[in-house]
Amino acid sequence: MNVKATIAELIGTFILVFIGTATAVLAGSTLLGESGMPILAIAFAFGFTLMVLVYTIGPISGCHINPAVTIAMLIAKKISVKDAVPYMVAQVIGGILASVVLRALLTGIQTYSVGQHGLGANGIALGDLMTPGSMLGFEIVLTALFLYVIFNATSSKATPGAAGLAIGGFLFVAHLIGVPLGDSSLNPARSIGPALLQGGAAVSELWIFVVGPIVGAVIGALLYKLTADE
Repeated sequence: MNVKATIAELIGTFILVFIGTATAVLAGSTLLGESGMPILAIAFAFGFTLMVLVYTIGPISGCHINPAVTIAMLIAKKISVKDAVPYMVAQVIGGILASVVLRALLTGIQTYSVGQHGLGANGIALGDLMTPGSMLGFEIVLTALFLYVIFNATSSKATPGAAGLAIGGFLFVAHLIGVPLGDSSLNPARSIGPALLQGGAAVSELWIFVVGPIVGAVIGALLYKLTADE
């Protein structure tokens, strides 16, 4: 187990979840404006934060900050089991801590309530107009494409120094699609913390945002193998 890399994964996941979900809460309260601005704000928060993290903690841990990514890397034999398991535990803990801290800070805002504004948890935004199966499908497809981008952007033949732009850029685009549907997850660690702290429907729908990204990550790894030239 690489202790420093594991700690970096915890910190990195904390940063991604804290910044992303804090932005989602503010967007939901219309403090960031209306007419599409909340969607752009959330997409930018997740995408740009991931881009920054790829460049900052990438050299330390590879910047997985996502159990689905770690599982895909394990399948591709780019990480060992002894490192993968601590990574995933650290990622989930990082996500939960981010939600704990965010909730504690938000309680200092008189107009905020968890019941009304939530904690940026994922959910089926379209309610009765969208089935859980359809939401699961979106998570699988978007995560599969996400992992395909990650593998190619970090391959030995990729453009040097461009990984952060490619990976963060794709997460930005994925959120433009996913936010209106349920605030894209593509990352179980991003979903678990907010759901547990927010409660309610977020918990009952959590399985979609855990199973979907994991299945999608496996598919993404297989897609990469079909075109990899290393």
